[in-house]
Amino acid sequence: MLKRIFLPVIIIVFGYGFWLSPDFKTICAGVAIFLFGMLSLDSGFRIFTGGVLEKLLAATTDRLWKSVGFGVVTTSLMQSSSLVTVISISFLSAGLIGLYQGIGIIFGANIGTTTGAWLVAGIGLKVNISAYAMPMLVFGALFVYQRSKPIKGVGYVLAGMGFLFLGIHFMKEGFDAFRGSIDLTHYSLPGLKGLLVYTLLGAAATVVMQSSHATLVITITALSSGQLDYTNALALAIGANVGTTVTAILGALGANVQGKRLAGAHLVFNVITGVVALTFISPLQHLVDETAVLLGIADDNFTLKLSLFHTLFNVGGVLIMLPFIKKLEKMLIRLLPEDEDSNELQIKSTEDTATEVVPPAAVPEIRRARHLAPASLIYPDTALHVLIKEVNDLADRVMAVITYGLYCDIDDVRSDKPIEMIMAVSDPKQFGEDIDELYKIEIKGVYGDIVEFAAKSQPQMSAAQNRLVFELKTACRNAVEALKDVKHLRKNLHRSMFSDYSSVMGQYERLRHDLIELIREIILIRNRPDKGSLLSIDRARVHLEKADVAGSGELDHLIREGLIPGSVVTSLMNDFHYAHAMGQKLITMVELLQGASSAGDSAIDSELTLDASEISELIEEIDQREDKPDLSAKDKGEHNAR
Repeated sequence: MLKRIFLPVIIIVFGYGFWLSPDFKTICAGVAIFLFGMLSLDSGFRIFTGGVLEKLLAATTDRLWKSVGFGVVTTSLMQSSSLVTVISISFLSAGLIGLYQGIGIIFGANIGTTTGAWLVAGIGLKVNISAYAMPMLVFGALFVYQRSKPIKGVGYVLAGMGFLFLGIHFMKEGFDAFRGSIDLTHYSLPGLKGLLVYTLLGAAATVVMQSSHATLVITITALSSGQLDYTNALALAIGANVGTTVTAILGALGANVQGKRLAGAHLVFNVITGVVALTFISPLQHLVDETAVLLGIADDNFTLKLSLFHTLFNVGGVLIMLPFIKKLEKMLIRLLPEDEDSNELQIKSTEDTATEVVPPAAVPEIRRARHLAPASLIYPDTALHVLIKEVNDLADRVMAVITYGLYCDIDDVRSDKPIEMIMAVSDPKQFGEDIDELYKIEIKGVYGDIVEFAAKSQPQMSAAQNRLVFELKTACRNAVEALKDVKHLRKNLHRSMFSDYSSVMGQYERLRHDLIELIREIILIRNRPDKGSLLSIDRARVHLEKADVAGSGELDHLIREGLIPGSVVTSLMNDFHYAHAMGQKLITMVELLQGASSAGDSAIDSELTLDASEISELIEEIDQREDKPDLSAKDKGEHNAR
């Protein structure tokens, strides 16, 4: 309800204000142009983050002082601590930086935001910056319409800087003209009451404009025009720092728990810094006066003294909080724990019967993606990173369901246990969960989230990144289709365990053995994200081709010898087809994922592919390694008797 009436009320208030005072209209236009300039700067910097920001973060956040320095430099360049905070939340949500490094960036961003106040107070109010804004806007508009992304990015940055300068000019002109009709200093409040009221006003203005920088610029221009009391201006600056935490909190709403922790750190830092600044406002003012004398700042130059105050209390806040950064990290981890999202399959207890009513708490929840936070969509780098993580998680879960469908446990397959021991199932009922039901619970929701997230992320990605996303979606499709193959295979596999024909049982056992061995090979490949794994992929292909008894003519031999009844031949052939198709899809899946995890190049290095002679050697090696006979001992005895 409040959201519906908020915009109409704001429009009415501003419309009435514009009707009362043209000067108020000029000030508001300056604020609007300034905010639009910040949006243009944001768009420009986003264009330049394709892989660059990720590499820069990795190189500059391995130490705390580097993280702080990164926050200072990036905020000074972007002129927005809120933007840097949202970027940090996005990269933290994607797992590209840790919470410790993220807190360091937040601390540095608070220092970096003070440079904007110095630029406005030191240069913006002393020269006609609108003259510099005009050529920036002209060239910015010219570059924005170019096809080249770097040139387009430069255009957005130039246009953003031009709009910032033009906005400051209009705000200054508006406050200067406003002074002739209304003196806002009549509304100044002395003492503690003034500090609290103007701190709240500064926080509220920052929440509305989503920019502490804009609040500071308004404060400085009003102060330079004599429309604001100096002490009240200091309180507005403190309030702006506190209000900017709302932007971080809003940015964290679409983030995972890591992003929420960083927003919490930002809130704790700015609130504590604000409280300290308000508590020791008099000593801080005295320190500003003493430092201003040393820097040669005139006693009546309140705009520069406000900038100095803003710098001192932010730097002081960082110095106060730095020794407690580890404790702050531990506190946030304790207050905002990770969601216990186990990767294990949600299998119903074997004690549940069809007649028993399962309590609501025992009904498995539909699993959803755990890495695809909306905050990661802000930049292509983070979107691609979390997408790769989620697809790899989906692949692991699909492998677990397929292994379950083969009446085995994925943990056993990952272990060093002999395959024969893994295959020995004392009670098939312990693997009685329906594969379709497992698909709905474990796979379908995550698969849908991946497809939706990929569709949302692709418009802002480069052509190379889009190709990689396509390969990731293809890997998902192969994984899901392999799961459908095991669903078809499982029905006859279960029957074979109770078959009267030992030869049929032996063939299905062989089929299980080959698939489990292939899955174990794929797991080994996935644990080796390097080019050496490409050779293992070719080995897996060779193994799969050798296991194709229908294609090799071995099945025909069994039929001619009468070892397999004609009534089950077609089922056996179909099942070997399902098994072969499943293996092909799993190999394609792992090949695509290995390519995605290693710099996005899914093509196999030509030097690592196998020629015909190497394939023959591999087949001979597999022949020598396999000690299981093609026929069971009982079958051989029957065959010899004939």
